[in-house]
Amino acid sequence: MPHGIQVHVQLKGAQSEILTPPALVFLTALHRTFNSTRLSLLDARDTAQQRLDSGEQLNFPTETAHIRADPSWVCAHPAPGLEDRRVEITGPTDRKMVINALNSGAKTFMADFEDSNSPTFQNMINGQVNLRDAIRRQIDFEQGGKAYKLSESPATLIVRPRGWHLDEPRLTIDHQPMSGSLFDFGLYFFHNAAELLKRGSGPYFYLPKMEHYLEARLWNDVFNFAQTYLHIPIGTIRATVLIETLPAAFQMEEILFELRYHSSGLNCGRWDYIFSFIKKRRFDKAAVLPDRKDVTMESGFMDAYVRLLIQTCHRRRVAAMGGMSAQIPIKGDDKANEVAMAKVRADKLREVTAGHDGTWIAHPLINKIAMDVFNEHMLGANQYHVRREDVVVTAANLLNSKVAGKITADGVKGNASAALAYCAAWISGNGCIPLNFLMEDAATAEIARVQLWQWVYHRARLDTGHPITAAYVENVLKEAAKDVKSLVTGVKEAEIEVAVDYMISQVKADRPSDFLTSDLMPYLERLDGGKWIKSSL
Repeated sequence: MPHGIQVHVQLKGAQSEILTPPALVFLTALHRTFNSTRLSLLDARDTAQQRLDSGEQLNFPTETAHIRADPSWVCAHPAPGLEDRRVEITGPTDRKMVINALNSGAKTFMADFEDSNSPTFQNMINGQVNLRDAIRRQIDFEQGGKAYKLSESPATLIVRPRGWHLDEPRLTIDHQPMSGSLFDFGLYFFHNAAELLKRGSGPYFYLPKMEHYLEARLWNDVFNFAQTYLHIPIGTIRATVLIETLPAAFQMEEILFELRYHSSGLNCGRWDYIFSFIKKRRFDKAAVLPDRKDVTMESGFMDAYVRLLIQTCHRRRVAAMGGMSAQIPIKGDDKANEVAMAKVRADKLREVTAGHDGTWIAHPLINKIAMDVFNEHMLGANQYHVRREDVVVTAANLLNSKVAGKITADGVKGNASAALAYCAAWISGNGCIPLNFLMEDAATAEIARVQLWQWVYHRARLDTGHPITAAYVENVLKEAAKDVKSLVTGVKEAEIEVAVDYMISQVKADRPSDFLTSDLMPYLERLDGGKWIKSSL
């Protein structure tokens, strides 16, 4: 074991083949080289939020105007397997999901260590085992009498590590928790980069939750360091950045510029973007939004960010990826299923006709719908030629919070139910749940959480005129808690109680927490053999 590093969980079986001494040496090098910069950038987020809280408005950075004005620079060419990304399927890294997603017929599979994953140490390390085995075509297994086998032409694999804000507390270096980002990236890259190249692919990533171009610069520095360390040619890595925070929407060009030798585009992380829009403008009464269902891609601020993303990416010759349709098939009700699938078709048609180069799906049975729409309307591998030179997006457009809709009792109940169900599932080790025929992950739960806080803090009223107070929402949460067990299999009463206590504390707070995943992380310790730390809330 390298000096100064401690693994606080007992490894089982193949897990010891992931956290090997050479891999730990590599992780230690990443931590000691980059963690101080990461922490300073997280401090800078807090400083930026303080300025927003005091009334400052977001705008395009003046210090980087020359980058935005320079038409000469472009990003790297698409790497093997990323030339055509018209449909990408996403999901967590459990063994069955990895096989089903890679076999789905989608062009790529984003294996997720972030929002659709509950980061128990078992989930994180077993996920690394599963991806290693999939790359080497050693992942086949049987379960319940059914064989799961990788197809001859699986989707291209892309991995999403955790965001810069998340720690990996089960592994400490020099008495500090390691960055979750560096842990996830480092283990995957260390074990698989050379093997992927040998098989004609490469180490490809999705990068979440960034708020500033300097955070993109840090990722680029990490990429250069890692490639040099393992003698992988510089420029081998490709990374697509999720534009899912409000500050990042004002810095798309700069983020691409920082990553230009490793960039494979930007993605409209729509659900996290709505969450960020509310959170970053938490004290701005003008930013109070109606029911979550009314905040659609046609809303002013959402439409503006989509148009700017497509224009930016195509100007710089990289993919402009669309977002996630949360609908999943409805079994046993053909009429309801057709309504849901019609929503998927309409969403994908909107994306492809706007100029997107691909889209996201959450379920293999949605693949054909999305693929048919893109095949009909996107005849080549991408739409880089759709330059959207007609688009002019201003700061006011990106901040336009006028959204048609109302705040209803059903909207409050729906948010309460979604937040409780997800939080209870998450601390039980499940980061992705079907709820009311929608696939809920951390992003959609975060919208539910901060909307409830926003409505209480700004003394909003229901469409009936009833005031939305903390007491009113507390009662709704307690009523919604009674149904959680019927909505989510496997959760225990104790986990529901934690979720209720947490959400009540959130709606009563003077400001919302940054991330529920950070708040609830201590509760995962019990799943890894640690102590249940109730005082953390």
